[in-house]
Amino acid sequence: MCYFLYLASPLTLSEVRAMLPPGITADLLPPAEQQALRDLYPAARTGVRLLVGRCSCDFVIARDSAPGGAERHLRTRLFGAGLSRAQVIEALDVHRAGPGRPLAAPAVWQAALAAFVAEHARNAGPTLYLLRFGHDPLHLRRPETAPVTLPASAARAAPADWLVEDRPTIVGR
Repeated sequence: MCYFLYLASPLTLSEVRAMLPPGITADLLPPAEQQALRDLYPAARTGVRLLVGRCSCDFVIARDSAPGGAERHLRTRLFGAGLSRAQVIEALDVHRAGPGRPLAAPAVWQAALAAFVAEHARNAGPTLYLLRFGHDPLHLRRPETAPVTLPASAARAAPADWLVEDRPTIVGR
């Protein structure tokens, strides 16, 4: 289990992918999870996960801050969620995976994401973002809070602060 960033966009998958900065990818969600995102934000057409490698941890924690810092953070979260040692090891393998994954500080990824968010809002209008920890399907574990709305300028002004875990956030122009 890692962090995952979900996007509910009025654009198609290919349009979203065309706008992404280098190193960030978009994977299409299964139909049930796309529907869960559309339930949160009916204007959405496409539901994806935005990833760096096989997870979205780079938007939140530094992979190379202190030796093992990111993995220590993940282990704490995973053991706190009641996972066994074997499950924690399996989850960390997902976190480590991703051939050719470019390493950068979270601030670099956050700035790239904020630039994408602003450009996406300018081209497509309001869009929903949701940062989650874990692999629980969206349709089985829905957010407990209603979406909040922010202008794209808020994401650009504070790239490290606008995205809050488990808070659906609609970013508009």
